[in-house]
Amino acid sequence: MSAEAPPSLRPIADRVAARLDAVLTPELERWAALDADLLDPMAEIRRLVLSGGKRLRPAFCTWGYVGLGGEPDAQIVTDAGAAFELMHAFALFHDDVMDDADSRRGEPTTHTVFAQRHAANGWTGESRRFGEGVAILIGDLAFVYADRLLADANPVAWRIWNELRIELNVGQVLDILGSVSGVRDIAQAERICRYKSGKYTIERPLHLGAALAAPDRFDDIAPSLSAYGLPLGDAFQMRDDVMGAFGDTVATGKPVGGDLREGKPTPLLARALAVADRAQARVLARVGTPGLTDAGVADIQQTIVDTGALADLESTIARLTNEAIDAIESADIASAARDELVALAAFVSQRVT
Repeated sequence: MSAEAPPSLRPIADRVAARLDAVLTPELERWAALDADLLDPMAEIRRLVLSGGKRLRPAFCTWGYVGLGGEPDAQIVTDAGAAFELMHAFALFHDDVMDDADSRRGEPTTHTVFAQRHAANGWTGESRRFGEGVAILIGDLAFVYADRLLADANPVAWRIWNELRIELNVGQVLDILGSVSGVRDIAQAERICRYKSGKYTIERPLHLGAALAAPDRFDDIAPSLSAYGLPLGDAFQMRDDVMGAFGDTVATGKPVGGDLREGKPTPLLARALAVADRAQARVLARVGTPGLTDAGVADIQQTIVDTGALADLESTIARLTNEAIDAIESADIASAARDELVALAAFVSQRVT
């Protein structure tokens, strides 16, 4: 399978970016006119959502919509795609605070920027707490703007939207608890992956698109969409875990071995520990320890490879992707959407950024 993005991804991304700009630029101007101090916080939302990203959630939402008879450039599905990007931004602002991340997409994280500003100005209080507080509030604003874009959605779509927001936050709770408690169980690690990322990246965007197009058909088609979205969502997050452990900064915009430094409870690490010998287990026990050096990260990476965990996870990703493709090929949706979802499955499971 190829890691090349389907050609249809770019038009969807462009429509969503234009919509985000149309919504956020007037809001930035409105609040900056009230108080100049609001300019930079509001600008952070616009900067993050327009700084790139693959727009996968809008794409899955679009093809769920088209699959049940909608047009890909309809305003309602473009608004939904923009809402997903703002929801994702909300999660990223908060996630960077929780992970104490220094960079996002190759740029300093929002809480870092505002902490540095606090220190440079000699303001009262603790710079770190100030930066984190501002970033959390900025994330909350993105959350509200996401809701506004779905104001005209039907009740079935709103039910899905509310459920996905709960699932996202539940996943984040499980992730942070798993990090500090040292969760290394494969089943639990995979559950965390599904709820913190997989469901709200693929299954729920598909569901929302379908519900926007044909709410009366949603209950009938939802199982078929889930049969595709759940395994592919798991594969998506597992690929993210591989990049989090082995990806380089240039490709991912994050520190090398970031998940290993943070002690993330990933299926990759759980697999390695499940089969590690004593010497390998001692190396893997250094995951998440303070002051882990680049050499320490390299040792852990090599140990994960030596245990066979990386090869096993790659095999699992391939199996889950094929399962998803088989499911969508038999789903009762428009053929154009089916073809695009097959292409997206290959892309999200094999991507390198």
